[in-house]
Order: sequence, then C-alpha cells, then structure tokens
Amino acid sequence: MDAAATSAHTDSLPALSRRELEILAMTSRGLSNRQIAAELHLTVHAVKFHLSSIFRKLGVANRTEAAVLFANAAHGIDPAASSVG
Repeated sequence: MDAAATSAHTDSLPALSRRELEILAMTSRGLSNRQIAAELHLTVHAVKFHLSSIFRKLGVANRTEAAVLFANAAHGIDPAASSVG
C-alpha cells in the first residue's frame, strides 16, 4: 500500500498528530524506541512520551495493541470496530 493510501486510511485514527502517526507506523514495523529515536533525531524519552500519548488516545495498553489498530486502519478497517482491548 502506498503512503498516500495509508495516510488516507489512518486519518480515521482518533486525533493523532503527524509525528504520532509516524512513530506509530515505525512501532508497527517492529522498531524499538531507540531505533525510532535515532531515525527521527529524537531522544528516547521523547519517543516514550509520544507512545504514551498514542496509547492514551487510542485507548490501548501497549505497543502491540496500538500496532494492531494501526494495521487495521492502514488496510481500511474501521479502528472503532476492532476488538482490541
């Protein structure tokens, strides 16, 4: 799926900023906090802060649940219809 199509589908994720979506996508690819920080030129603390915000906004407890919601949204599956959590 190309970036434009993924972006169109992930617009259905509730109120995530562009940076949060970027970090969520990288998390969904299996990157660690340290790898995300290095690639985005952030501190690990900043990545953790963004992930906490993402988890709160999505109503999930961990990166696996967040990744499932992201993958569903990227494939056009309504995140609200997901049974995660």
